[in-house]
Amino acid sequence: MKNSTSNDKRVESILNILEQKYPDPKPALNFSSAFELLIATILSAQSTDRQVNIVTAQLFKKYHIPEDFAQVELGILQEEIKSCGLFKNKSKNIIEASKVLIEKYEGEVPANREALMMLPGVGRKTANVVLSNAFNQDAIAVDTHVFRVANRLGLASSKNVLETEKQLMAVIPQKKWSDAHHWLIFHGRHTCASRNPKCYQCLLKDFCPFEAKNLE
Repeated sequence: MKNSTSNDKRVESILNILEQKYPDPKPALNFSSAFELLIATILSAQSTDRQVNIVTAQLFKKYHIPEDFAQVELGILQEEIKSCGLFKNKSKNIIEASKVLIEKYEGEVPANREALMMLPGVGRKTANVVLSNAFNQDAIAVDTHVFRVANRLGLASSKNVLETEKQLMAVIPQKKWSDAHHWLIFHGRHTCASRNPKCYQCLLKDFCPFEAKNLE
Protein backbone atom coordinates (compact mmCIF):
# COMPACT_ATOMS: atom_id res chain seq x y z
CA MET A 1 0.00 0.00 0.00
CA LYS A 2 2.87 2.28 0.86
CA ASN A 3 4.53 1.65 -2.52
CA SER A 4 1.27 2.33 -4.32
CA THR A 5 0.77 5.59 -2.47
CA SER A 6 4.35 6.61 -3.16
CA ASN A 7 3.96 5.89 -6.88
CA ASP A 8 0.67 7.82 -6.99
CA LYS A 9 2.43 10.87 -5.53
CA ARG A 10 5.30 10.44 -7.99
CA VAL A 11 2.93 10.34 -10.96
CA GLU A 12 1.04 13.35 -9.58
CA SER A 13 4.31 15.27 -9.26
CA ILE A 14 5.32 14.43 -12.83
CA LEU A 15 1.95 15.51 -14.20
CA ASN A 16 1.97 18.74 -12.18
CA ILE A 17 5.41 19.66 -13.50
CA LEU A 18 4.41 18.90 -17.09
CA GLU A 19 1.21 20.92 -16.71
CA GLN A 20 3.14 23.91 -15.43
CA LYS A 21 5.70 23.65 -18.24
CA TYR A 22 3.07 23.17 -20.96
CA PRO A 23 0.00 25.01 -19.63
CA ASP A 24 -1.89 25.25 -22.93
CA PRO A 25 -1.84 21.77 -24.49
CA LYS A 26 -3.22 21.86 -28.00
CA PRO A 27 -2.73 19.63 -31.03
CA ALA A 28 0.02 20.75 -33.39
CA LEU A 29 -1.98 19.76 -36.45
CA ASN A 30 -4.17 22.45 -38.01
CA PHE A 31 -7.81 21.55 -38.64
CA SER A 32 -11.26 23.09 -38.63
CA SER A 33 -13.41 19.94 -38.47
CA ALA A 34 -13.29 16.34 -37.31
CA PHE A 35 -12.87 15.27 -40.92
CA GLU A 36 -9.91 17.57 -41.49
CA LEU A 37 -8.29 16.27 -38.31
CA LEU A 38 -8.83 12.71 -39.50
CA ILE A 39 -7.11 13.46 -42.82
CA ALA A 40 -4.27 15.39 -41.17
CA THR A 41 -3.64 12.58 -38.70
CA ILE A 42 -3.55 9.97 -41.46
CA LEU A 43 -1.00 12.17 -43.25
CA SER A 44 1.11 12.54 -40.10
CA ALA A 45 2.30 8.91 -40.08
CA GLN A 46 6.10 9.01 -40.40
CA SER A 47 5.93 12.72 -41.16
CA THR A 48 6.27 15.86 -39.05
CA ASP A 49 3.26 17.89 -37.98
CA ARG A 50 4.97 20.91 -39.49
CA GLN A 51 5.14 19.28 -42.92
CA VAL A 52 1.56 18.04 -42.67
CA ASN A 53 0.38 21.58 -41.88
CA ILE A 54 2.21 22.89 -44.94
CA VAL A 55 0.47 20.30 -47.11
CA THR A 56 -3.00 20.68 -45.60
CA ALA A 57 -2.84 24.47 -45.84
CA GLN A 58 -3.21 23.99 -49.60
CA LEU A 59 -5.09 20.69 -49.56
CA PHE A 60 -7.98 21.93 -47.43
CA LYS A 61 -8.50 24.89 -49.75
CA LYS A 62 -9.55 22.41 -52.45
CA TYR A 63 -11.04 19.53 -50.46
CA HIS A 64 -13.30 20.16 -47.48
CA ILE A 65 -15.56 17.13 -47.05
CA PRO A 66 -15.47 13.38 -47.78
CA GLU A 67 -17.26 13.91 -51.09
CA ASP A 68 -14.35 16.05 -52.30
CA PHE A 69 -11.70 13.44 -51.54
CA ALA A 70 -13.86 10.55 -52.78
CA GLN A 71 -13.96 12.10 -56.25
CA VAL A 72 -10.31 13.14 -56.64
CA GLU A 73 -8.11 11.05 -58.91
CA LEU A 74 -5.58 8.90 -57.07
CA GLY A 75 -2.61 10.23 -59.04
CA ILE A 76 -3.56 13.83 -58.39
CA LEU A 77 -3.90 13.30 -54.64
CA GLN A 78 -0.61 11.41 -54.55
CA GLU A 79 1.14 14.39 -56.09
CA GLU A 80 -0.50 16.82 -53.67
CA ILE A 81 0.56 14.93 -50.53
CA LYS A 82 3.85 13.56 -51.84
CA SER A 83 6.00 15.51 -49.39
CA CYS A 84 4.36 13.78 -46.41
CA GLY A 85 5.89 10.42 -47.26
CA LEU A 86 4.14 7.08 -47.76
CA PHE A 87 1.98 9.09 -50.14
CA LYS A 88 0.79 6.15 -52.25
CA ASN A 89 -0.78 4.27 -49.35
CA LYS A 90 -2.02 7.46 -47.70
CA SER A 91 -3.72 8.65 -50.89
CA LYS A 92 -5.47 5.33 -51.36
CA ASN A 93 -6.56 5.19 -47.72
CA ILE A 94 -7.84 8.78 -47.69
CA ILE A 95 -9.96 8.22 -50.78
CA GLU A 96 -11.31 4.88 -49.53
CA ALA A 97 -11.96 6.21 -46.03
CA SER A 98 -13.88 9.12 -47.52
CA LYS A 99 -16.05 6.70 -49.51
CA VAL A 100 -16.79 4.67 -46.37
CA LEU A 101 -17.79 7.82 -44.48
CA ILE A 102 -20.22 8.70 -47.27
CA GLU A 103 -21.66 5.20 -47.59
CA LYS A 104 -21.96 4.32 -43.89
CA TYR A 105 -22.02 7.58 -41.94
CA GLU A 106 -23.63 10.15 -44.24
CA GLY A 107 -20.30 11.90 -44.62
CA GLU A 108 -19.80 12.40 -40.87
CA VAL A 109 -16.83 11.18 -38.86
CA PRO A 110 -18.07 8.69 -36.22
CA ALA A 111 -17.27 9.54 -32.61
CA ASN A 112 -16.58 5.91 -31.83
CA ARG A 113 -13.19 4.20 -31.63
CA GLU A 114 -14.26 0.89 -33.13
CA ALA A 115 -15.98 2.61 -36.06
CA LEU A 116 -12.99 4.86 -36.66
CA MET A 117 -10.60 1.92 -36.67
CA MET A 118 -12.64 0.26 -39.40
CA LEU A 119 -11.73 3.10 -41.75
CA PRO A 120 -8.81 2.48 -44.13
CA GLY A 121 -5.58 3.95 -42.78
CA VAL A 122 -6.92 4.46 -39.26
CA GLY A 123 -5.30 2.64 -36.36
CA ARG A 124 -5.85 3.03 -32.64
CA LYS A 125 -3.50 6.01 -32.32
CA THR A 126 -5.25 7.95 -35.09
CA ALA A 127 -8.65 7.06 -33.65
CA ASN A 128 -7.62 8.29 -30.22
CA VAL A 129 -6.29 11.56 -31.65
CA VAL A 130 -9.62 12.20 -33.37
CA LEU A 131 -11.71 11.22 -30.34
CA SER A 132 -9.66 13.43 -28.03
CA ASN A 133 -9.22 16.52 -30.17
CA ALA A 134 -12.36 16.54 -32.30
CA PHE A 135 -14.90 15.08 -29.88
CA ASN A 136 -13.39 15.98 -26.48
CA GLN A 137 -13.37 12.36 -25.36
CA ASP A 138 -10.81 11.24 -22.79
CA ALA A 139 -8.13 9.31 -24.67
CA ILE A 140 -4.37 8.80 -24.76
CA ALA A 141 -2.90 8.45 -28.24
CA VAL A 142 0.49 6.76 -28.02
CA ASP A 143 2.81 8.00 -30.74
CA THR A 144 6.60 7.62 -30.76
CA HIS A 145 7.09 10.56 -28.37
CA VAL A 146 4.48 9.38 -25.87
CA PHE A 147 5.80 5.83 -26.02
CA ARG A 148 9.41 6.89 -25.46
CA VAL A 149 8.82 9.45 -22.70
CA ALA A 150 6.27 7.36 -20.81
CA ASN A 151 8.60 4.35 -20.65
CA ARG A 152 11.67 6.42 -19.80
CA LEU A 153 9.83 8.12 -16.95
CA GLY A 154 8.49 4.83 -15.65
CA LEU A 155 4.87 5.85 -16.18
CA ALA A 156 4.73 2.70 -18.28
CA SER A 157 6.99 -0.31 -18.67
CA SER A 158 6.34 -2.03 -21.97
CA LYS A 159 7.77 -2.55 -25.43
CA ASN A 160 4.22 -2.67 -26.76
CA VAL A 161 2.27 0.44 -27.78
CA LEU A 162 -1.14 -0.87 -26.73
CA GLU A 163 0.14 -2.06 -23.37
CA THR A 164 1.81 1.31 -22.84
CA GLU A 165 -1.52 3.02 -23.48
CA LYS A 166 -3.28 0.73 -20.99
CA GLN A 167 -0.62 1.35 -18.35
CA LEU A 168 -0.85 5.12 -18.82
CA MET A 169 -4.64 4.95 -18.49
CA ALA A 170 -4.19 3.06 -15.23
CA VAL A 171 -1.85 5.59 -13.58
CA ILE A 172 -3.10 8.89 -15.02
CA PRO A 173 -6.50 10.26 -13.90
CA GLN A 174 -8.97 9.93 -16.76
CA LYS A 175 -9.77 13.64 -16.86
CA LYS A 176 -6.09 14.27 -17.66
CA TRP A 177 -5.64 11.64 -20.37
CA SER A 178 -5.95 14.02 -23.31
CA ASP A 179 -3.78 16.73 -21.78
CA ALA A 180 -1.18 14.19 -20.69
CA HIS A 181 -0.96 12.98 -24.28
CA HIS A 182 0.06 16.48 -25.37
CA TRP A 183 2.36 17.03 -22.38
CA LEU A 184 4.32 13.88 -23.16
CA ILE A 185 4.56 14.79 -26.84
CA PHE A 186 5.83 18.29 -26.07
CA HIS A 187 8.33 16.94 -23.55
CA GLY A 188 9.56 14.41 -26.09
CA ARG A 189 10.03 17.08 -28.73
CA HIS A 190 11.66 19.74 -26.59
CA THR A 191 13.61 17.82 -23.96
CA CYS A 192 13.39 14.02 -24.00
CA ALA A 193 14.56 13.44 -27.55
CA SER A 194 15.21 9.97 -28.88
CA ARG A 195 18.88 10.76 -29.33
CA ASN A 196 20.80 13.06 -27.03
CA PRO A 197 17.99 13.83 -24.56
CA LYS A 198 18.57 17.01 -22.57
CA CYS A 199 18.56 15.29 -19.19
CA TYR A 200 20.79 18.00 -17.73
CA GLN A 201 18.00 20.59 -18.06
CA CYS A 202 14.99 18.32 -17.60
CA LEU A 203 12.57 19.38 -14.88
CA LEU A 204 11.65 15.73 -14.35
CA LYS A 205 15.15 14.34 -13.80
CA ASP A 206 14.54 13.77 -10.08
CA PHE A 207 11.67 11.43 -10.98
CA CYS A 208 13.25 9.75 -13.98
CA PRO A 209 14.73 6.21 -13.88
CA PHE A 210 16.26 6.82 -17.32
CA GLU A 211 18.19 9.83 -16.02
CA ALA A 212 19.32 7.93 -12.93
CA LYS A 213 20.52 5.02 -15.09
CA ASN A 214 22.54 7.37 -17.30
CA LEU A 215 24.30 8.78 -14.25
CA GLU A 216 25.44 5.36 -13.03
